[in-house]
Amino acid sequence: MSFQDPLLVLRQAIKSKGVVTYSTDGRPCSSLVNAKQLVIDGHSFTKSSPTRYRKAGTPSDFYSLDAVYVAWLLRDAPGAEYMKQAREHGLAVGFVSVTERKHVVDWLEGKISDSDRITPLSAGESTTPPGTPPRPTGGQTSQATPRPRGAEAHTSSPAKRRYVADAQDVEVVKKIKQNEVELRDRTTVLRGTKPNNFSAVRTAYTEKLKKLREARPGTGPTPATPAADPKMLARKARHNQPIIMISSSPTALITMHNVKRFLEDSTFEPSQEARARATSEGNLRPEDLIPIYRKRTTIDSSGKETVIKATYLVVDSVEALSKFGPDAWDRVVCVMTTGQAWQFRPYKWNEPRQLFHNVKGIYVSWSNDPPNVKIKDWNVTELKIDPHRRHVDKSVVAHFWKLLDTWIQTNKPWLMKV
Repeated sequence: MSFQDPLLVLRQAIKSKGVVTYSTDGRPCSSLVNAKQLVIDGHSFTKSSPTRYRKAGTPSDFYSLDAVYVAWLLRDAPGAEYMKQAREHGLAVGFVSVTERKHVVDWLEGKISDSDRITPLSAGESTTPPGTPPRPTGGQTSQATPRPRGAEAHTSSPAKRRYVADAQDVEVVKKIKQNEVELRDRTTVLRGTKPNNFSAVRTAYTEKLKKLREARPGTGPTPATPAADPKMLARKARHNQPIIMISSSPTALITMHNVKRFLEDSTFEPSQEARARATSEGNLRPEDLIPIYRKRTTIDSSGKETVIKATYLVVDSVEALSKFGPDAWDRVVCVMTTGQAWQFRPYKWNEPRQLFHNVKGIYVSWSNDPPNVKIKDWNVTELKIDPHRRHVDKSVVAHFWKLLDTWIQTNKPWLMKV
C-alpha cells in the first residue's frame, strides 16, 4: 500500500468537500476530543500524528493533524472563541495560533498553492493526492490519441525521473529562509489595500480658508471712504470682542460671582465665598455682563516684546447675549459647562455635538472628581481645579487661555486682537 500524506489527504478532502469523521479503534466516534483517529475520505490517520506543517519560529516542531483540522473547522470563529473551542476539542497546547490560522486555512482551501512552512516530502513518498486517476502510459497514449507521422521521435523518450533534492541543500535552504526579512514599502505598511479619499478634508477646510482670506487685511478692494469717526471705531472694536458663556447653574465651579477673579487674577475663589464677599460690599446681585481685561505678551523674531490688551465678555444667559444683536453667536468663542445638557436648550445650537463644533467647549470640574461619562462624546476639554492648592490656579488659567487662543486663531481669527 502506497504512503498517503495526511496533510495532502486533508487538503484534497477540503477542496473537494469530502467527508471527515472521527473513530476510536475502528468504531465511529461523535466528538474529536474522544477520538483517536481522523477518517478523511475513507483514509484513517491517527489524529495526533505530526504533519509537514512547521510551526513559526521552531523549525523542528510541526503541527499535529488534529490541530490543522481544527484550525480549518473553526476558521470563522473570533480569536478568543477559537482558542476556547480548540481547548474543548482536546488541544490544550499545540493548536494553530490565531495569527497563523488564516495562512493555514488559505493553503488547505487552495487559495495559495505553496507555503514555505511545509516541509517537502522525502524520497519514496508520493505527493499525488488520493483519488487522482493514474497517469496514462506511453502505450495507452498511442491508442487513445492519434499522433501525426514523425512524432514518435519526440515522444519515445523515457519518462523523467522524479527530482530528489540533496538533504544537505535542503537544510541550507531552511536556514536561509529562517533569516529572511520580509521587506515592506509605505504602500503595504501605511496605506494598505484600501484607497484613501481626502476630499472630505478639503471640503471641510475650504470654508475656513475662505474666511482667513477675507479676514486678511489688504485682500479685498478698498474703496475710498472718508476718515472714520473715533467713536465709530470704538463701537466697532467693541463688536469684535469675543464672548465667553458660562453655566447659570448654582452648583457650577465658575459663576458670575468668581469668574472675573479667576480669569483676570488667576485665583480661584469658591462661588459661595465670592458671593458673600460681594454682598458685604453692597453688591447684592452680580452683573449679567462681566468684562475680562487681559494682557497678552508676544515676542517677535527680533526679540521685541509687545503687550496686547484684549477684552473678553462673560455672560451666563441667552437673554444677556441677545443684547449684542443678531450676530452675537458669531462672537461666542467658548462655552463652559458642568456636563448638564439642559444648559444648552435655549442656545442657538442646543445639541452638544453641534454646539462644540462651533465653539470651544470647556468642562470645569474638581481635580479629584471621577470621569464624567456624559461628556465622553462631547468635543470638550477638561479644566480641572484643585480644591485646596491655590498656587496651581495660575497654571490652570494659563492653560485655558492657551487653548482659547489656539481655537480662536484657527476658527475665528477676526476676533483675535494682534
